Amino acid sequence: MLSQWVTRDYIASRLEPALRQRGYEIGRSIVIDYRLAPNDPQRLATLGAELVATKVDVIIAPTNPDVLVAKRLTSSIPIVMLFGLVPVEVGLVQSLAHPGGNVTGTTVQGPGFAGKFLELLRDTVPNLRRVALMWEPDYSGITHYAEIVVTAARSMGLELIRVPIRSPDDVDAAFSRLSVSRPDALFVSATGVIELQMAHVIESAARLRLPAIYGSKSAVISGGLMSYTANQTELVSRHTAIVDRILKGARPADIPVEEPTTFELVINLKTARALGLVIPQDVLLRADEVIR
Repeated sequence: MLSQWVTRDYIASRLEPALRQRGYEIGRSIVIDYRLAPNDPQRLATLGAELVATKVDVIIAPTNPDVLVAKRLTSSIPIVMLFGLVPVEVGLVQSLAHPGGNVTGTTVQGPGFAGKFLELLRDTVPNLRRVALMWEPDYSGITHYAEIVVTAARSMGLELIRVPIRSPDDVDAAFSRLSVSRPDALFVSATGVIELQMAHVIESAARLRLPAIYGSKSAVISGGLMSYTANQTELVSRHTAIVDRILKGARPADIPVEEPTTFELVINLKTARALGLVIPQDVLLRADEVIR
């Protein structure tokens, strides 16, 4: 596995059990070589080159930046992405149905996914008019995704304020601007730099009493208001099935990229109370998990 952002614990706790369910014995019938370079793209390229040199059977590259590095290093070794973001638009695959190269896998998006975030905010925050989007412009694919969010906001009559985060130092400056512009809610994307600064983001949103929806369940467990994400168990299961097919001889070019079909809404009622926000009953009934 090659990754810049995803931790070994995250993958090991999900991928390894899923492989065992398919009959693989970790360390015997299958060996997983973890090459991780936290927030270090230059080292990631070096580690990726090492994997290619050892002629591994498949490279698991969880996120877009990881896939892009692996794709530059090899056109023959199969690459399986886990959290692909608009993979067609950024050139990772030719199409979802027919990837056409050595990359396939699963995505974290589905039709209308961005609009669902905004709908949940609209249904939760009274008189919602202005939403801030905290995003990482340098993250591969996020610019395309941000345009999808803009279009969805426009169709709902919402004003969208873009708040770019390029480095950890940008978080404080971003919330200083938000303290002046005072949006009604915050939409936080779960990409590299932002994910690494998530505790600071959650704390800052709470300080401004700003309702926020996140792209990761862990953010809500850590005190964020709500999240809407692809079901991780399902995603890893489908991802592992693709790895299994490749190890049994299938070509990634012929394996369709799979989009998630099951999503999870998680709400933190303790955070809602601290914000003075009453979560409507119909929203609570939609939640898959409520933290009290």
